[in-house]
Amino acid sequence: MDLLEYEKELYDKGIELIAGVDEVGRGPLCGPVVACACILPKNYHLDGLNDSKKLSEKKREALYEILIKEAVSYGLGIISPRRIDEVNIYQATKEAMYEAINNLNPKPEHVLIDAMPLDLSVPSTSIIKGDAKSLSIAAASVIAKVTRDRMMIELDKQYPEYGFKSHKGYPTKKHVEAVKQYGVLDFYRFTFSPISDLINKDSEV
Repeated sequence: MDLLEYEKELYDKGIELIAGVDEVGRGPLCGPVVACACILPKNYHLDGLNDSKKLSEKKREALYEILIKEAVSYGLGIISPRRIDEVNIYQATKEAMYEAINNLNPKPEHVLIDAMPLDLSVPSTSIIKGDAKSLSIAAASVIAKVTRDRMMIELDKQYPEYGFKSHKGYPTKKHVEAVKQYGVLDFYRFTFSPISDLINKDSEV
């Protein structure tokens, strides 16, 4: 499959500043949701670049270092757990994407978005499973994933008993058991189950 198929259609129309947008962190019990918008050079090629979920951590880290140097521009959007609780994860994801796009310089002429419809001042295309179909979105997914993973690894240094380095905040059995044992920290999403159940249970005691 040609991962530049969507980009080439736009290149043929004279559009070269194409941003791919993706997010990571909708499912975890804690930490932020992180989005990245990334503009790659025209007809860019990078061996091994694909949807971040299909890559090993080591491979993602290596690609990340290359992408942040070679991208025309990339922007990040980071939305806190408190904001996620306030507006819900769907809205928070949109906010992260808007923030990421707004942080691009130069500004894109067209935006390719992974699945999410956004209301933008420039033309955009929402692509289902876009991180596996568009190189620009794949690049954004890698940068977003590595950015968020590094934040969770920093948390692991402060709270090693929770195991953030391995599960990155996702609701694994070990993670849920650690929360039950050690308690709910401030950077958890209080509206997410089972965190909300644990908070309610504690407040009833």
